[in-house]
Amino acid sequence: MANLTRNSLLPAIGLMLFMALMGAVLYFFTEADVSWPGYIAMIFFYGLIFFMGAYAGSLRKEDNLSDMLLAGRSLPLWIAVFTMSATWLGGGFINGTAEYTADPAYGLIWVQAPWGYALSLILGGLFFAGPMRRYRFQTMLDPLQRRFGQRMTGFLFLPALFGELFWTAAILTALGTTFGTILGLDTQTSIVLSAFVAIAYTAMGGLWAVALTDIVQMILLVVGLCLIAPAVLGVMGGWSEVWPAYRDQMGAAAYPWPNRAALGEYYWVWWDYALLLIMGGIPWQVYFQRVLAARDVPTARRLSVIAGFVCLFAAVPAVLIGMTGAITDWKGMGLPEPADYASILPHVIRYLTNPWLAAIGLGAVAAAVMSSVDSSILSASSMTSWNIYRPFFNPNATEGVLFRVLRRSIWIIGIAALLLALQVQSVYQLWFLCSDLVYCLLFPALVAALFDPKANVIGVAAGFLVAAFIRFGGGEPTLGMAGFLPFPVLSDETVAWPFRTMAMASGLFTIFLVSRLSYKWFPPKSIEESFLSEQ
Repeated sequence: MANLTRNSLLPAIGLMLFMALMGAVLYFFTEADVSWPGYIAMIFFYGLIFFMGAYAGSLRKEDNLSDMLLAGRSLPLWIAVFTMSATWLGGGFINGTAEYTADPAYGLIWVQAPWGYALSLILGGLFFAGPMRRYRFQTMLDPLQRRFGQRMTGFLFLPALFGELFWTAAILTALGTTFGTILGLDTQTSIVLSAFVAIAYTAMGGLWAVALTDIVQMILLVVGLCLIAPAVLGVMGGWSEVWPAYRDQMGAAAYPWPNRAALGEYYWVWWDYALLLIMGGIPWQVYFQRVLAARDVPTARRLSVIAGFVCLFAAVPAVLIGMTGAITDWKGMGLPEPADYASILPHVIRYLTNPWLAAIGLGAVAAAVMSSVDSSILSASSMTSWNIYRPFFNPNATEGVLFRVLRRSIWIIGIAALLLALQVQSVYQLWFLCSDLVYCLLFPALVAALFDPKANVIGVAAGFLVAAFIRFGGGEPTLGMAGFLPFPVLSDETVAWPFRTMAMASGLFTIFLVSRLSYKWFPPKSIEESFLSEQ
């Protein structure tokens, strides 16, 4: 035990010494405006996280693929809730909640992610977690592969992979922005350092490393934000002063439920994005990896439902910080104004709290970011090694070979996300596009695989094509693609019709219909049969 601890402690100490040396260089040889309390907090935070990850890796007695992918399917409820909640409470979740709350172009009415993802987790727990865990799948793509074959799954793998990849890059970008605001550090340096810490401990320990570090990260996040929110509210006179001022400034957009007065022509656009978050938040490997790692079916269901309520609760401090930032008279207080609304949360933390409390806030935001980065890297690598390398390139691969491929995939995908994160301009747009594709193309196939015993590969292929036709018929600015279907368009070229939801529903209906029309010629495969044959 002492040897395991020592082997885990030495790398963490080495990392902390390296960061201390980098701080000394910044202090003596540059004129960087660094917040030193925040930098010291970052050294200890990263050292603790790296120690936990390395310790999880040292506990593994052999190179066991099940341990790396699914923690040996032995996660107890409390650890599973921590890691599920921490995974969803990423930097985009926390920063984006504060940003949209503060931005007068949006307001609280457009802060859909907290309750949308909460409902997604609850629905996932009620309907999807049970069958997925019962059949002991390794990844989210396994039911698709068993029902519809390897080639169709290969197509469906692409939106799943790129969704995880671009999500990781977007989160790393959020981390760099936060560090740049609070610490005064170079954005790219922050991104590179954080990425390599997350990649290294994920490659060493797999899901156990991610789960154990998520415990620390989740505690830091909840405690940090719960300390920061009352402090910034106090600066503005408390909730009794903040809410009336925010309501007067935002009008009907200050309320979180949909109303015509605030949304106007964007009413159906609001519902389109709401349904995308609720149902499109389910078909992600980063979600199902925790479900499949639960020790049994009841735990898989409960952890998802509980995590949904945790995510909803954890968004409250970010909303309060966003409200405070929106009504703050920065010039009147003699403080610099935020560069943009995307940086409102770190800006409020830095300038409306004392330096040491700001350091705690940094730890909270960094925790939110890293808890999502490591999870997403591991999820994408799991699908790559298990659902792509194994069936297409080496069907007879031993567990040892798959273990090595998984570890290499973690480094390759992590570095790819890092390189994307350094190209700030396009990352968020690409992530939004991949989220669309997961919702429109992957969700209908997953529903059919689990709940429609007559669905076959012809139906899924037809549903895929119909959904893609309608989705891209609405256009896609990220790809420079103009819409070719006659949807109503607003003055800013936004499609005023829920065409994403229409694409998803049409794809699902097509699967249902075409599968039954082609049932005699292409009999569907059964999950039950493949499951029993493996027992």
